[in-house]
Amino acid sequence: MSVCVNIGCGQTPTDGWRNFDNSPALKLAKSPVKLAIVKAVGLLTKEQIENVEWNRTHSIDFADATKELPLSTNSVSCLYTSHMFEHLSREDGVKFLKESFRVLEVGGVIRVSVPDLSKAVDFYRASGDANQFMETIYVTAPKLDTWQQKLRLLFAGYRHHQWMYDGESLSKLMADIGFYDVSIMQPGSTMMINATSLDLFERSRDSVYVEGKK
Repeated sequence: MSVCVNIGCGQTPTDGWRNFDNSPALKLAKSPVKLAIVKAVGLLTKEQIENVEWNRTHSIDFADATKELPLSTNSVSCLYTSHMFEHLSREDGVKFLKESFRVLEVGGVIRVSVPDLSKAVDFYRASGDANQFMETIYVTAPKLDTWQQKLRLLFAGYRHHQWMYDGESLSKLMADIGFYDVSIMQPGSTMMINATSLDLFERSRDSVYVEGKK
């Protein structure tokens, strides 16, 4: 039986879908001992601790988008990811799209939402504020001045953006993987037939949505 999945859902899972994320909070939520250890050495911020507590009461499965997805081949009718893809390197982004192609059934639809680089550039041109632009695209490396910061990076991974896209560049990449009917979608529109519970306007102010079929 085919399913709909949300990869990298964070704290916005989609009702009625299988929701996946790679947050260390998922594993800590199931291991009080590990949670106590990382708290003791100061690895977690207040927000991260709150995220662990949130994951205790929500049904989110763990999946690493840079590795094989825990889903059978040709088993997914709809695959959605929002503001996760830009956190992957260019190479890992290709791996993820290939895995997405594998798990989708024939005719299945993938919807990728990312921060729109062209919108960020337009905002910069209008404001002329380079500092705001750099803060907006989140490409600065984290500080590694203390051992806690270094351990946090080792534990939680790199959480900033590793590659940025506009609609055209993302569409080309998806087409190169093998998706067809690749289209830049307007907020609220989709080719998915099971999208009634999906937020088709998610972060529309700064996002671009690209869909394709297998």
